[in-house]
Amino acid sequence: MNHSAARPVDVLLVEDDPGDELMTREAFEQNKIGNTLHVVRDGEEALDFLYRRGRHADAPRPDLVLLDLNLPKYDGRQVLTQIKSDPDLAEIPVVVLTTSSAEEDVLRSYRLHANAYVTKPVDLDQFLGAVRQIDEFFVQVVRLPGRRG
Repeated sequence: MNHSAARPVDVLLVEDDPGDELMTREAFEQNKIGNTLHVVRDGEEALDFLYRRGRHADAPRPDLVLLDLNLPKYDGRQVLTQIKSDPDLAEIPVVVLTTSSAEEDVLRSYRLHANAYVTKPVDLDQFLGAVRQIDEFFVQVVRLPGRRG
């Protein structure tokens, strides 16, 4: 597929673990993903970014959200609930990217209308591969709302 004419995709990573943030950045760089990765470190900052409040007043509307569940201030479930219950945000795909493989977290995330649930692999290469596959699927395969191509 030729995506040279398409604008880069804005991806919002909501992640409080610096190591996981670094691995996600590395996956984007290693895979030559031309998308823009924006990072916020807690649920409150995620909502500020999405609603363009405070220091995120000029934030772009993300095309995809990668959301950790276990976050300070507001946890990922609260952020997911807010995104999917707001008509202005609900169409943004949200991929839960978390260390939890608990069945109750999986079920609850889908009940809250997560678009996908991915358990973070512990192994670096597997983690990089998982991020690459998320990008390939949501950016190259799936047609995102409001995007042509």
